[in-house]
Amino acid sequence: MIRGTGIRLRLLAFITAWTTVISGCSSSDPVAPAALSFRDFLRSSQYPGFSRALKPIPFEFPRDHGAHPAFKNEWWYVTGNLEDPDGRRFGFQFTLFRDALSPQQPDHPSRWATNQIYLAHAAVTDVKDNKSHSDERIARGAIGLAGVSSEPFKAWLEDWQLVDRAQSECASCFAVQLTLATGAFSLDLSLDTTRSAVLHGDSGLSQKSDTPGNASYYYSYTRLRTHGKMRIGEVVYKVQGASWLDHEWSTSSLEESQAGWDWFSVQLSDNSELMLFQLRHRQDSARNYLSGTYRDARGNLFKLGPGAFTIESTGKWTSQETGSVYPAGWNITIPGSGIQLEINPVIQNQELNASFRYWEGAVDISGRRRGRELTGRGYVELTGY
Repeated sequence: MIRGTGIRLRLLAFITAWTTVISGCSSSDPVAPAALSFRDFLRSSQYPGFSRALKPIPFEFPRDHGAHPAFKNEWWYVTGNLEDPDGRRFGFQFTLFRDALSPQQPDHPSRWATNQIYLAHAAVTDVKDNKSHSDERIARGAIGLAGVSSEPFKAWLEDWQLVDRAQSECASCFAVQLTLATGAFSLDLSLDTTRSAVLHGDSGLSQKSDTPGNASYYYSYTRLRTHGKMRIGEVVYKVQGASWLDHEWSTSSLEESQAGWDWFSVQLSDNSELMLFQLRHRQDSARNYLSGTYRDARGNLFKLGPGAFTIESTGKWTSQETGSVYPAGWNITIPGSGIQLEINPVIQNQELNASFRYWEGAVDISGRRRGRELTGRGYVELTGY
């Protein structure tokens, strides 16, 4: 449980020591160095003993809302666009990452012994003040510090929690409460599903390259009705809007040649939703790997494979804190669905300079589908820049 200024150095020391001690390793055991980058976290061919995403599986809810410890990494990701009664705009993010240090639980009598580490990120964007705020925590998956259960669903790291409110066996029901607090901000939000879960890729098997096994199991709740309270500083806002929840697990999903990804979640005014990502090749953008899912207003799903759409960046933003240069604005075209979209950040600086450095931000959307005007809101994630 580490947070605040200087967190990255303490995280590095903590993870290295934790890898040595609570995984059951002695000081003479070889220990891989901590690699605080998404690319290394998800790259292929280095994690023997874990399961891999090789073929479609039957998803079962609420069971699959929980953790899948046979796979090395997993995350539960909530993003949303909210506003107060006066129309003041906000974005928010909560992410819980699970990472297994070994395929098996260590054979050690201590209640602290575990092979699971959890990392949580939280962020809010205040559009009017042109500011974003973020924080993170880390804990081992032992003695109740952090973990995920499926029935009832609960994903937590200390008192940062995403907890089931429905208490129901209904497979299509999903209603959760998100609560977290930091010195700079807090969230207390109710999220309720308005549509069933979307299984991305091949019935939930989301390929990340042409190599078998470089894939994840991946589903989303694409439009969660959201309301509650948000505090920024000392001011509390009553807010409402729409959120998006991703749950994804894998062992290896990136090729060595892939530098990072651009991910888009889009909620459009015609009650359709769109998830897109491109995994960027290090040397040749023509070899970027693209995939996505489009759900229309009637609930019909359309798989978008490589070649089904294009992503063109329209601007750049340079972080004064890290020097990283990110795209800032995009044109997305999906010819088969007649969709043309223009996507722009609500503010430029939505970078999280945490143990993993990346840009995660709220965006505004305008465009057309078969000649009809569209508006929308969404979130974009950019890694490897």
